[in-house]
Amino acid sequence: MAILANDTVRTVLQIVLAIVIVVLGYVLFRTIREPQEEFEREMALTEVSRERMGLIRDAMRSYEREYDRFPTTLDSLVMAINSDSLFVAKRDSIFELGEGETFVADSLPFSPRPDIDRFVLTVVRVDSTGTEVYLLEDPGSGDYIGTDNPERAAGALNAASWE
Repeated sequence: MAILANDTVRTVLQIVLAIVIVVLGYVLFRTIREPQEEFEREMALTEVSRERMGLIRDAMRSYEREYDRFPTTLDSLVMAINSDSLFVAKRDSIFELGEGETFVADSLPFSPRPDIDRFVLTVVRVDSTGTEVYLLEDPGSGDYIGTDNPERAAGALNAASWE
């Protein structure tokens, strides 16, 4: 009878240990995989954010060519894109839309990151020279396009921090 009890206890212990091993294996897998998934989500948001900032840069360059100045706010840029005949007529070439892609100008100023509301645009004009520069920033990632320093404008006017 004692031998039968030992076999039963041993079998129960083996089953319990197998369940514990499976549960701990799953916990270990999730512990390793969750940071990787978070990193992949962050990289996807960064890519979308950079694409949107690139579209803003293209629009600002077209705006500057048309009006000989940069827009002072992102809202005024969106208004120009939606109503100005230059932007309406040349939208596909300005924003390099691919086959089947649609462009929504109203979404341009907004960051795709859930914790950040909008991109930040700063336009600086030097009164003595009339030089105008802009700095477009994504507060969520620290990425930027342009410069807020007119002395460095030659090489940094439309340059992105990630290029």
